[in-house]
Amino acid sequence: MKHSLLISLTALTCASVTGLRGADVGLIKIRGAIVPATASYIARAIEVANERDDTCLVIELDTPGGSLEATKQIVQKFYASSVPTVVYVAPAGAWAGSAGCFITLAADVAAMAPGTSIGAAHPVSIGPGGEEKTSDVMKEKLEQITGSFIEGIAKRRGRNAEWAKASVVESKAIDADKALELKVIDLIAKDLPDLLDQLDNREVGGKALKTAGATAVDIPMTLQEKVLQLLSHPELMMILMLVAIYGIIGELSNPGAILPGVVGAIALILVLYMATVLPVNIAGLALIGLAVVLFIVDIYAPTHGVLTIGGIVAFFLGALMLFNRADPAFRLSLVYIIPATLLTAAFFIFVVGAGLRAQFFPVRAGRETLLRKSVPAVARIDAVSGKVFVEGEYWNAVSEVPIEPGHPVEIVAVDGLTLKVKPKQPPRT
Repeated sequence: MKHSLLISLTALTCASVTGLRGADVGLIKIRGAIVPATASYIARAIEVANERDDTCLVIELDTPGGSLEATKQIVQKFYASSVPTVVYVAPAGAWAGSAGCFITLAADVAAMAPGTSIGAAHPVSIGPGGEEKTSDVMKEKLEQITGSFIEGIAKRRGRNAEWAKASVVESKAIDADKALELKVIDLIAKDLPDLLDQLDNREVGGKALKTAGATAVDIPMTLQEKVLQLLSHPELMMILMLVAIYGIIGELSNPGAILPGVVGAIALILVLYMATVLPVNIAGLALIGLAVVLFIVDIYAPTHGVLTIGGIVAFFLGALMLFNRADPAFRLSLVYIIPATLLTAAFFIFVVGAGLRAQFFPVRAGRETLLRKSVPAVARIDAVSGKVFVEGEYWNAVSEVPIEPGHPVEIVAVDGLTLKVKPKQPPRT
């Protein structure tokens, strides 16, 4: 009896401690633009939190915006998740802009840290392809469907649907205090422990969260997710584009180097992949292509550098327009654009120009230099044998016309180690 009582007391004590401590909370941190890799990471984190039976998944968010398609996938994952999702816009100074606004409103619990902002969700691009010229009708359609999308999200989660639509149509943005006042978010928490304390006993999906004293366990990115996230940076795409240009042009101007061509081809493939993820402007790409053509043409054409100047201007404007600058998530800084322009101009002027011009110089070494040279016959030359002395070496020589020693001959061909010659002048009779 005593033994059974001891076991019962121990079990009750353990249960009490477990209840006080709370279950583990999954934690991921999203920084930067929302891209397909972000959607994949969040989907996997939800699965991991579900498998571990975490009480909820906290997504610490700081983003200027990103891909609408990736955002749509994240919202759908939130709706289908059996684990409560909590989006926490943090730390202080963080921003849930554009796509981040959709994601915050779609979570089961929306929270912000003091000094953070949310909103400005006006659509600026439709997936890959970037900021192209669209008609007013198309822009209005995009605004309406995006506004309807975020309004539906807000209504489903019981949040301020009117403000949500205004954040799309009128690009409205507010701070954390105003967001709480307008019922855009559920709570303000100064840090993660404060967030978990406020989440405790909050009912989500008919179940009370037990987060007081819970341990936040990170769900890190996999190597593949890190690589794909890295390939979503505009700065990296610009660098890879330069590597592709330098590598391929370097290989063409110096055939047989191999390494520049291989590196350039790999960089080109990565650029093509990134162009499907980032909002690339076709006009920007066209200007960069025009710049490369102008640089190469100026090497051959006597324009006194006019085309090179035009190429520099075209490259600068192309780099400036390469990404959708209306979206803060995909702005390429002048810190990258100006050095890239100067480096590319120098590359074509000095490196490529020198390599291409060298291919048109007359041959100064090798067997080709022997052709059309005139030398005297050292020994009698006929169709079978003969000797000449040229450039410090004795060579076998043959001729269809017999040539006596001492007579000048002209070299007309090189066949292995034998020279084919003809009389420079008719031999004496």
